[in-house]
Amino acid sequence: MLTIIAITIGLFFAINIGASGAAASMGIAYGAGVVKKRLALLLCAIAVFFGAWLGGGEVVKMIGSGIVPNSTFTVPIALIVLASAALSLFLANIFGIPLSTSEVAVGSVVGAGIVYQSVFVSHLVWIMLFWLLTPFAAFLIAIIASYMLKIKQLKKWLEASKAVPVLSVLVLIMGMFEAFSAGMNNVANAVGPLVGANILSTGDGILWGGIFVALGALLLGHRVLETNGKKITTLRLEEGCVISGTGATIVTIASMFGIPVPLTQITTSSIIGIGFAKHGKAVLKKDIVVQLLTVWIVSPVLSMVLSYTLIQLIIEHNFYPIIAMGGALISVFGVLSLMKKQKTTIPVRQEVAKD
Repeated sequence: MLTIIAITIGLFFAINIGASGAAASMGIAYGAGVVKKRLALLLCAIAVFFGAWLGGGEVVKMIGSGIVPNSTFTVPIALIVLASAALSLFLANIFGIPLSTSEVAVGSVVGAGIVYQSVFVSHLVWIMLFWLLTPFAAFLIAIIASYMLKIKQLKKWLEASKAVPVLSVLVLIMGMFEAFSAGMNNVANAVGPLVGANILSTGDGILWGGIFVALGALLLGHRVLETNGKKITTLRLEEGCVISGTGATIVTIASMFGIPVPLTQITTSSIIGIGFAKHGKAVLKKDIVVQLLTVWIVSPVLSMVLSYTLIQLIIEHNFYPIIAMGGALISVFGVLSLMKKQKTTIPVRQEVAKD
């Protein structure tokens, strides 16, 4: 019974990954009018499935046995790890906080590893280093590419009408490449714990995970596609090629090393890089940079705490760490509320002093 529930949660998680992260990959091509919505989602679903099927194995191994030994993953623990990751995303959606599915999945696994003191720290540090470096690399590559697009001869060709069909095809290909890379990297988030617990073999996990991520993109990805394609910002076709190509290349390389990385943050960093090349340092002062850093910290910590807490309560029947964590949370929220009150009272005092 627990096995069936764990598989159900894992595949449900896969559907949500497809509906959010994977579907976003075709946003630029759809927003530019290169492809219709239904066709964009169909192409995305095909690309994300083949990405998972052909290249998702290394990241599945990392989630299943690279962060903690697979002996840590019993069926109940795999169930709790997946439930913690899914619940983290659900809570984040309620509060409007964007989270990375890769970081959430890793955080949940680490939470289980902390309970049993079985985390491979060197592997975890390696993953976190990628989380830091990949968005920064995307930012730098986008800046370099933006300056290259300003080269006189290339700029002249880009402004010619004959460049539009070529760029339209290229942005579509890059969108599919990005969806392919999303499949390579993100399918592990849903099925890695199932493979670690020997509920599914690596091959079956990749196959079924790929199918359900693709179904999520195809059936539920229309809202994310609309938002990313038409409601956030307008990008030129050549800029769209740079963003999708940069993100897809970085994520594909990370996947070959078995590293789960946040595609959304990498893509956002590329967009910021293009903005930096256009408008300078003013772009870096915007809230999006703070939001990126917040997501980087909150995503794994939230799921880690949930996973740790649920395992201690349900499996270990140990309430003492929970009491300590509750006290720590109350202290943190108390300090934050005091800081907010202090900020609001300082201007009032200044106004009284002026009067």
